[in-house]
Amino acid sequence: MERLLFFTFNYSMSKKRKPKLLAGYTHHNKVRLVHGGSDYFSTLIQMIDQARIMIHLQTYIFEGDETGLTVSAALIRAAQRKVQVYVLLDGYASQDLSRDIIREWKEAGIRFRWFWPLIKSRQFYFGRRMHHKVVVVDASYGLAGGVNISDRYNDIGGQKAWLDRALFVEGEAALKLHIICRDMWTKAYWKKDGGRKEKFSWLPGTTPTEECMVRVRRNDWVQGKSQISKSYLEMFRNAHSHITILSSYFLPGSIFRRQMALAARRGVKIKVIVGSISDVKISRYAERYMYRWLLRNNIEVYEYLDTVLHGKLAVYDGQWMTNGSYNVNKISAYASVELNMDVRNAAFAGTVEKEMDEIIARHSVRITEKNFHHSVYAQFMQWLAFQTIRLLFFLFTFYFRQEKGS
Repeated sequence: MERLLFFTFNYSMSKKRKPKLLAGYTHHNKVRLVHGGSDYFSTLIQMIDQARIMIHLQTYIFEGDETGLTVSAALIRAAQRKVQVYVLLDGYASQDLSRDIIREWKEAGIRFRWFWPLIKSRQFYFGRRMHHKVVVVDASYGLAGGVNISDRYNDIGGQKAWLDRALFVEGEAALKLHIICRDMWTKAYWKKDGGRKEKFSWLPGTTPTEECMVRVRRNDWVQGKSQISKSYLEMFRNAHSHITILSSYFLPGSIFRRQMALAARRGVKIKVIVGSISDVKISRYAERYMYRWLLRNNIEVYEYLDTVLHGKLAVYDGQWMTNGSYNVNKISAYASVELNMDVRNAAFAGTVEKEMDEIIARHSVRITEKNFHHSVYAQFMQWLAFQTIRLLFFLFTFYFRQEKGS
């Protein structure tokens, strides 16, 4: 049984007027872990096709391949039903999207904008990118995780999708996702838009009677937000028994490493799942350089074997989990706009934990001191890759750290 709530939204609404649920956890939610591939895209298309009033889609990569065209067609169908459709894409990662697709969107009545692209932006934030991947429908249903809109993330042409996850949420957390997307949209306009701000009339929202604690977390160093980083640090500090982290591009900074080591020393069993295959080779070499540190600190390392690992998920003590776009590295911490959702619910976290155990048992190989003997040349290349990545992180994040005085 659900109760129908009505909310009035206005793009000029001040922060003081925002609902109290924006701070911390919301309670009335339903959540489901969505797998990358056909599960994700069938959920996405169903959400778009069921939209009645409004859709916000914001993503890092939107390609004009088979998957992208399928999603595009669904968005156009929604616009033709007089649904208000807002699409915000990262101007760097999605810059190759066909202008014909964008033209079709605009002709159908879809509102489209680029997020501040690399270098070419009003504030000149070198390297700042919108890395989150989120869709919200009617302020009632949300889908957020690490999945981009591209064939690589779908089960197409006999190819297995990259390993990724997203969270589908219904309820109060979806309302917060909507407000975040609305604010992102209004702040993305350029001077050529004349500073115009749009207004929403009332929107319906449904709140489940079930209780599941969910909070939406963001990282945007330029805006002074480091909530996801804090969630991970809280996990390392609060875990009593065990932690499992599944992460692409896993290159934790010194603060994370210190807290991981402290957790391991007090007896917390930590498992890290990384990929044996990567779309960024230099990152893969740098990750392997990290293995020695992880093993020295009694942290278990597993390589996922089946395909590219792109997920970003962590769970601890069978009580809490987080999932989203945030990679455990300094680019996500300091340079990109990221979005995760934390879930504090034993039944749900326990299910996710079992799935992570299944990935380890059936699809991964454990890295040990015995099977990680590399030649001197390989060790040198790993060290070189690690130092190169560190330099790139410095160049990408220096401006933001200077701007915020950190």
